[in-house]
Amino acid sequence: MSLNAALQIASGGLANIAAQIGVVSNNVANASTPGYAEEVGTQTALVGGPQGFGVLTGNVVRQIDLQVQQEVFRQNATVAGLTAQSQGLAPADAAQGVPGQGSDLGTALGNLQNAFTSLQTDPSNNASQSGVVDAASALAAKINTIGNAYQTARQNAQAGAQSGLQQFNVDVATVSQLTDQITALKAGGQSTAALENQRDVAMTDMSKLANVRFINQPNGGMIAAIGSGLTIPMSAPAPQFSLSSSAINAQTAYPGQGVGGIMLNGSDVTVQFNGGAIGANLTLRDKTLPGYQGQLDEFANTLQARFAAQGLQLFSPPAGGTSTIIPTPTQAGYIGYATTIAVNPAVIANPAMVRDGNVAISGSPTGASAFAPNPAGGPAGFEGLISRVLTNALSTQAQSGVAQPAPAVAGLGVLGNMSAPYSAPSTLAGFAAVLVAAQAADVADASNQLTTETSVQTTFQAQFTATSGVSTDQELSKMVSLQNAYGANARIISAAQSMWTQLLNSVQ
Repeated sequence: MSLNAALQIASGGLANIAAQIGVVSNNVANASTPGYAEEVGTQTALVGGPQGFGVLTGNVVRQIDLQVQQEVFRQNATVAGLTAQSQGLAPADAAQGVPGQGSDLGTALGNLQNAFTSLQTDPSNNASQSGVVDAASALAAKINTIGNAYQTARQNAQAGAQSGLQQFNVDVATVSQLTDQITALKAGGQSTAALENQRDVAMTDMSKLANVRFINQPNGGMIAAIGSGLTIPMSAPAPQFSLSSSAINAQTAYPGQGVGGIMLNGSDVTVQFNGGAIGANLTLRDKTLPGYQGQLDEFANTLQARFAAQGLQLFSPPAGGTSTIIPTPTQAGYIGYATTIAVNPAVIANPAMVRDGNVAISGSPTGASAFAPNPAGGPAGFEGLISRVLTNALSTQAQSGVAQPAPAVAGLGVLGNMSAPYSAPSTLAGFAAVLVAAQAADVADASNQLTTETSVQTTFQAQFTATSGVSTDQELSKMVSLQNAYGANARIISAAQSMWTQLLNSVQ
């Protein structure tokens, strides 16, 4: 082999090693970047017959397991969705209070019952009469607090869906731009590993926001499949989704009742966003929290109706809350009542009404028995109404042998499409208990599922790291080998230079 050939081989080797060191350095720098796949430099030996002519440095490629990556993306959506659900339910759950600690709905109702029991011992006692009014006011305020917490949580879910969709649009634009660059480079036979890793970072973010699958194309292109029926090509101009602002209250609902959906090119694609943080927030906004509101409205209306049926309009009757839906939903006329229920102003002005009553009842064989309020100047020890409240309004029977009318557990909400996850309770105390327990179960289930799915996510992420991620130990080992190879090639060049010098000296 000539000295010139040796120099060429060594120089090519040094250039290849320099490129490989650059790849290793980039891998180490991005070892903790989510979704980053290990990059590997390629090289081809140059030979001519039995003679070697060095090495040809090729494109940088990625070592990636696409199947495991898809599992990671799928699990990202699951964990992000459960996280959003848990965070979204937390304020509403806090408003419910903790059963047994004096701040929950059941305790407030129990305090009202205790106040009537105390009044029964001395119906003429003004302090006891005021105590009943105070307990009723506290119960109404508790119902208001919970109802308003639901609406605040719904508004927060709406804001969360909007901000998530804005980020989703940014990610879609990033993936589309990078995809166009990747396809152009692939067409020219150039390396795309760095751009693919950049694209994967944006794809990882997209996977947390929505239930999206990515379909790789042979030319480097990318198609995103969202939900079960929406596919969009990732190329410029990038598709942009929109979600209009909505003022959330108990009378608004999606679809068509004052709450907008996710739009793409004039079409409503909300149903496709059924996972990830965006999907979880939409579920909270449109299903979970409206369902809670419907159950609480039913409790509030049942509360006032059972007292009124016995002769005491203790709470203000529902007003408004109508629905334009056909057929008319079950709760038309008292939709959102939980946010407005209050003690009857007439009772506040005259607390003696909690002893005397204020509604004449004609009686019904399928409802409450007849009742006439204590007339003005009537006996101060009148116990008829108090007995009816304790024996009937707060119990299982409207009158002896006649069961209380069952509260609605289906057809709830503005659209009439909500149902309670329990059977119709017979007493107000039972109603309060199952309502609180059902929501607490949802919160606990979300928390438990989040723990489980996070563990699964960690497993998939570890598997991806093992097959496609960067091992700093291995990269440092490569660096040592490359340094040794660099030194060997450098020594060849040094030896060749020394031989050239000796040759020139001999000629001279």
